[in-house]
Amino acid sequence: MNRNTYPVHRSWPDVPVCKFAIPDNHNKRERKRGNMDIEIREFITYLHDIKKTSTNTEISYKRDLKKMAEFLEERGIRNYKDVKELELEGYISYMEREKFASSSISRSVASMRAFFQYLWKEGVITKDPAENLKPPKVEKKAPEILTIEEVDKLLQQPNLDTPKGIRDSAMLELLYATGMRVSDMLHLQIFDVNLQFGYVVCHENGKERIIPIGLPCKKAMERYLKTSRTTFVKDEKETALFTNCSGKAMSRQGFWKVLKGYADDAGIKRDIAPHTLRHSFAVHMLQNGADIRSVQEMLGHSDISTTQVYLGMNMNKMRDVYMKTHPRH
Repeated sequence: MNRNTYPVHRSWPDVPVCKFAIPDNHNKRERKRGNMDIEIREFITYLHDIKKTSTNTEISYKRDLKKMAEFLEERGIRNYKDVKELELEGYISYMEREKFASSSISRSVASMRAFFQYLWKEGVITKDPAENLKPPKVEKKAPEILTIEEVDKLLQQPNLDTPKGIRDSAMLELLYATGMRVSDMLHLQIFDVNLQFGYVVCHENGKERIIPIGLPCKKAMERYLKTSRTTFVKDEKETALFTNCSGKAMSRQGFWKVLKGYADDAGIKRDIAPHTLRHSFAVHMLQNGADIRSVQEMLGHSDISTTQVYLGMNMNKMRDVYMKTHPRH
């Protein structure tokens, strides 16, 4: 990809429903009891061992299915074989009456459909009661995108005279240089960084992807690893790339506080979130001429349609510029 596509002149150095195919070695087995909790645990184990899903996905499925099971149990239904489509539709209606967010209801519907499809594929139930469930329509909110000027302001906020500021600068530069998810960044180990050749190795669901970093990011990372990290980390066995001031791996909540603080200092009035730099990276890359396949690969999207959301946002930006500047408009 052309080096000139990198943003800010920083040069180079709906909820899907899981479709399950039960593998041959995952033997069908007779359940002597219809215990819902046991089956939910079996399902989560299947997701982890066979589908290799992320921890966050497993937590979400487990939480949604536990709430469904509690609702059904309150109505005298404890056996998964007794669950019918009517009961599940009743649960959806209950969530709507209780003013659950549409996105939460849609995720719950996806969880129920995945769970009962799994039971049907295993031969545990003869009819899938969730097959015809329809989630409510969710109004998709466009992700918040910072302007190039706002990104520059944000990246200038950390105080490079302090170990904390040096660390924070490295985190912000890395996120904007790579577009990686915050969770991926916080899982990086010191051996995932290759400053000599200018790249980092991102791990996700057992897969690796190599993402290049530009010169500003490389300098920020060198400064952090040579000076700041050793101030925090006293245990030689600690390999987390980014740590808190106590030398332990930084949490997502900890990073969120860092980001929000610098956004306030920069006077950014937008509703900034942990993924804001990731979204901004994608749009700025496309605005500067990057091809969508390259952006897809760097973001780690398995489906290009996910990346195309940013392409649509880029077209909106181009349309606004055209309307404001074309002499014959």
